[in-house]
Amino acid sequence: MITLGLIARAFTVPAPAAAASQTIVVAPTGAENADDNGPGRRNEPLATLQEAQRRVRAAMAQGDRDVVVQLLDGTHRLTAPLRFEAADSGRDGHTVTWTAARDAKPVISGAFPVTGWELDDAATGIYKADVGTGFDSRQLYVDDKPAQRARIRVARSDITLNATGFTINNPNLAYLADLTDHRRIDFQAMLSFTNRFAPVESISGSTVVMQQPAWNNNTYGYDSIQAPLRTPTFFLLNSKSFLNEPGEWYLDATAGVLYYKPLPGQDITRTRVELPRLESLVQIGGTYDSPARDLRFENLTFTGSTWLHPSTSDGYANQQTGVFISGVQPHRPADAFTSCAFGCQGFEGSRNGWAQVAAAIQVSAAQDITFAGSTFVNLGSVALGIGNDANAHATGVGLGAQKVSVIGSTFTANAGGGIMVGGVRPGAHHPSDPRMINSDIVISNNRIHSNALEYLDQDGIFASYVTRLTIEHNYVADMPYTGIGLGYGWGANDPGGSPEYLNRGLYDFQPIYDTPTTLSDVRVVGNHVRNVVQTMFDASCIYTLSAMPRSTIDQNYCENSGQLGLYFDEGSRYVSASHNVFVGTAAQWAHANNQNGNHTGDLTLIENYTTNPAITGLVNGSRGNLTRGNVTVIDGNLPIEASRVVYNAGPVGEYRTIPDPRRVPIGVSLTADPPTMRAGESTTVTATVENLSDRRAAELEVVVTVPDGWQAVRVGKPMRYGIDSGVSATETWKITAPGSFSAPVSRAPVRASVRVRADQADFTVTRSLTLTALNPLTSLQGHGSVPSQFAEAGNQYAILTSGADIWQDAGGSFDQYGALYQDDAAGTSATVTARVTQMDNTNAWAKAGVVLRNDVTGAGSSPGYAVVVVTPGNGVAFQWDSNGNGYLDSFSGVSGVRPPAWVRLVRSGAQISGFHSTNGTTWAKIGATVTLPGITGRQDAGLIATSHAAGVTGQFSFSDFSVT
Repeated sequence: MITLGLIARAFTVPAPAAAASQTIVVAPTGAENADDNGPGRRNEPLATLQEAQRRVRAAMAQGDRDVVVQLLDGTHRLTAPLRFEAADSGRDGHTVTWTAARDAKPVISGAFPVTGWELDDAATGIYKADVGTGFDSRQLYVDDKPAQRARIRVARSDITLNATGFTINNPNLAYLADLTDHRRIDFQAMLSFTNRFAPVESISGSTVVMQQPAWNNNTYGYDSIQAPLRTPTFFLLNSKSFLNEPGEWYLDATAGVLYYKPLPGQDITRTRVELPRLESLVQIGGTYDSPARDLRFENLTFTGSTWLHPSTSDGYANQQTGVFISGVQPHRPADAFTSCAFGCQGFEGSRNGWAQVAAAIQVSAAQDITFAGSTFVNLGSVALGIGNDANAHATGVGLGAQKVSVIGSTFTANAGGGIMVGGVRPGAHHPSDPRMINSDIVISNNRIHSNALEYLDQDGIFASYVTRLTIEHNYVADMPYTGIGLGYGWGANDPGGSPEYLNRGLYDFQPIYDTPTTLSDVRVVGNHVRNVVQTMFDASCIYTLSAMPRSTIDQNYCENSGQLGLYFDEGSRYVSASHNVFVGTAAQWAHANNQNGNHTGDLTLIENYTTNPAITGLVNGSRGNLTRGNVTVIDGNLPIEASRVVYNAGPVGEYRTIPDPRRVPIGVSLTADPPTMRAGESTTVTATVENLSDRRAAELEVVVTVPDGWQAVRVGKPMRYGIDSGVSATETWKITAPGSFSAPVSRAPVRASVRVRADQADFTVTRSLTLTALNPLTSLQGHGSVPSQFAEAGNQYAILTSGADIWQDAGGSFDQYGALYQDDAAGTSATVTARVTQMDNTNAWAKAGVVLRNDVTGAGSSPGYAVVVVTPGNGVAFQWDSNGNGYLDSFSGVSGVRPPAWVRLVRSGAQISGFHSTNGTTWAKIGATVTLPGITGRQDAGLIATSHAAGVTGQFSFSDFSVT
C-alpha cells in the first residue's frame, strides 16, 4: 500500500530562511475555521488556494517582497487546475514559494472521495456508488493505489484484424454485440516498444468497427497492431460486463454510477476511494515575452488526476515514450493497413506532427522554477512535464523551460512516466526563437518508481531536446520500459540527416538540417536504475537517440534490466560512458544500433563494470568508438571501485533514506597470491576493506571460512575496530591446501564475511574467491605454448590453459595450447585413446582431445601433427598438418558430439585416422585417412587443449588415456 503521508515525509525540504516576506496560510478543503475574507494567518487561514493565488498576485504587483503560501495539513481539493503565469511569479529578485506549513503534510488533489457504497450484485460481489455526471475518468484510486479498469484478455486467435477493426472468431465473445456501451470500450495492444489504445465505434454480430482516426493511426508505422515486433497481448476494457476480477471498476458516466469489486478482505465502507475529475492540477507558464518565473513548490503532494485523450476518437496511437500520432494523417495511403504495416513513405510524413502526453503538472515558458521535497502520486498521465510541445500544455505555449529544478521528490503509482522534459516537434530541436530552447534543467536526488502503470511505453525520466541537462543521483525503479531515456529523432534531425531516413522518404516532408539540434551537454551521473524493462522490449536502463555533443553517462548503477544496460539507438553520437556498474542485465550490458546506414558512433566506453560481458555494435576504433578497460565482474563479489559506484548511486546526503543492504557503505576485496598452488602448499589471502561513507565505520570483524581439509590461519593482527571515511584496512590469512586429493584438481571457495556498523546500521558484506590446488604429475609430462598448468590423479588428468586456437591463422600463427604427453611413445603402428570428461565453455570452438606429433614442444614448427578434439558447440573434429609446416590446416568433423566423449588417433606408417565414440567400445571414423608429411618413426603422444579465447583460461579434464 502506498501511504501518502509516509511518502510526503520521505523528503522534507527545510523552510526558507527568514527574510522580508509575506506569509499567506490556506486551510484544506472544508476546514471549519477557514474564510477567504479573513487575514490568511495560521489561526485564521484562507479557505481556498484560488484566494491565496489572488493575494499573491496583489503582493507581487508591488515587487518588494518574497511571498510564502503555507498549506495546512489535509487535502486541498481543486475544481479547476491552478495556473501560474507572469502575474503569479516572483519579480525583482523576489520569489513566490508554495509550501507545507510546519509539521503539515498537505495534499493537492484533483479527485473527490467516493462514499455511500451499496451492494449492486450479491452474486458477483460488486458494489456501486452515485458519483454524479458531467465528467469522465480513466482512473480510480483505492487506498492510495490505482485500480484496474474492468477488462478481459483477448487471444490473438480470438479475432482477425482488418482495416476498420476486427472480426470476432471466438463464439464465447458473441455477447459483445449485445452490450449497450460499445463506444466506451477500449481495445489495448501491448506490443514491443508501443502500448496502444483505440476505442470501439460499434459491434454488430461478429464485426467490430473501431473509431477513427484512432484505428488508422494505430495500424500505421512500426510495431503496429497488425504487424507487432513481438507476440502481442490484447485486452478489451471499460465495460461493466468485463467487471469480473477483484480490484476492477467501471464508471457509467451517463448514469453517474461507479461500480467496484473489492479485493479479498477489503471492507468497502472503510476503504478510501478517490475518483479524479481533473486532467491536470498545476499549469505553470506564461509567454516567451512574459514567462512565469521564480516559483518554488516545496513539501507538497500532488495527486488525483486522469487523462482522457485516449478515450477520444484519436485514441493513443503510441509511437515511443509518451509520443503518439494525433488526427487524420494526410499522407496515409488508402491501403495503409497492408502497405504501411511496417512503415512507408506516407508514415514519414506524420513524424513532425506527433503529439505528446499532457502531464498532470506542466511547466513551459517559465524560468527559475523549483519542485523540492514533493510527492507526485496517483496521477493519470506523466506526472511532471517540463518544456513539452505546445499540444501538451494547457497554456497553449510549449517549450521555453529554463532553469527548472526537481529535487528530493518522489514519483510513484502514476499511469504515465515520472518526468518528461522537452518536445519532439521541429520547434523543439530547431527553434525559430532562442527563447523556445529548453535549458539548464536539473533532476536530482528523486525517487521515481512504479510508474507507467497504464501507459507502459513511458520512461521513469525522459528528456528529448534539452541544452544543459543534469540527471544525477536519482533512484529509478520498477518500470515496464526504460529507466532513463535521452534524445529523440533517430538521428534524422542531426546535421546532414540520416541515410536511413533518406531511404525511407522522411526528407520529402522536412529539410535535411545543417545545424545541430538543441540536445547537448547532458550529464547522467550517479543514478541507481533498478528493475526496468519488466514488461516492454527494445529498452534499457539508460537509452539514447541522436547526437548529443559533450554528454556523459558516468557512475550509474544499473541493477536487473529485463533487456539492455546501455542502449545507444539510432544516431546516438558524442556520448561518453565510464565507471558505470551493470548487474543482472538480461541481454548485453551495452548495445549500439549501427544498422541501416545510421550514423551511430563516436561513443566512448571506459572502465565500466558488468556481470554480463556481452557487448554489440561497439568495436574499438570503428565508427569513432573507443572501448577500453571494461571489466567483467561477479555479482556479490564486486571490486571496491565498483562498490563505491553502487554505494553512491541514487539519492545522497540528506536525501539518502533507510540503509539499502545492496548499497553498503564499505567496499571489500579479497585477493590471493598465488591463486594456484600444488597440493600441500600455501597461499596468502588478503581482505581489504574501505569505508565508502562520509562517516566513521566501526565494529569491523572479518571471518574467513574454507572447505574441509583446507586450513586458514590469520597472519598478524586482526583488522582494527573502526576506520574513518575514505580509509582502507587489511587483514591477511594463510590458506593451506590438503596434501593430496582424489581428483587432479581441487578447487576451494574461500569466503570472507565482513561485519561492520556504518551509516547507523549493521551490514555484512561477503566476498569470495576460488583457490586451485593441483596434484603433481606422475606419469606424463606437461608443456604449454601458452601459460598452462597440469594435474594428474590415477587415470584422471587436467590441463588448465588458454590460447587463441591450435588451428593455423591466415597469418601463419596460433598453434597455442597446453599438452600432457609421453615422449616418443608412438611408433609406426600406434593407437592413442582418451576420454574427454569435461571442458569449460570458453568458446564454442574450444578444443580438448588427443594428439600425435613428432615433438609436442615444437609449437609452430614440428610436423607429423594430428589431433582429434571435442568442442563445446561444434562437435568433434579431426585436424592435421597437410603440408608439414608445423600448423594444423586441414579438417574433418562430425556435429552433435559434446563431452563426455571418447577420441582416438590411429597411426599406420605415415597414415593417420581419427575416430570418436560415446562409450569407448563402438567407434566411428571421422573423415578419411590422411598422410602426414614429415612424420618420424617415433612420435610424442598425449592430450591437448586450447580455450580458443586468448587470455581466457579454461579447465579441460580427461581420463583413460592410453597409447598402444
